[in-house]
Amino acid sequence: MIPKTVVLLDEAISDLDSGKIFYRVHGDWLANHFINSLIADIESLALLAGVHAKKWGVYRALSKRFPFAIYYEVDRNNVFVIAVLDMRRDPTQVQMALTKRNPKSHPQS
Repeated sequence: MIPKTVVLLDEAISDLDSGKIFYRVHGDWLANHFINSLIADIESLALLAGVHAKKWGVYRALSKRFPFAIYYEVDRNNVFVIAVLDMRRDPTQVQMALTKRNPKSHPQS
């Protein structure tokens, strides 16, 4: 199996930053653990992309340690992470956020 290149879109980076800010209230150690855990989950998509179920038209991988979902699209050589969202949010808000982030508009490499 040839690994794919994982590309985080700007919105997904912003989602990670928001999550880090949320967890920083409980200490820098937790905020750093959050980021390190989510990055590990995202990096695993290089090999595991496409094995997850689709939700609202895009693939959804669940974080192993935090209640966050990683939403992504796959093409032949790349994985495009379009969102990293807290699963404790209202599902309607998650669906609306994904709708605004049209996964088909990502740059093709």
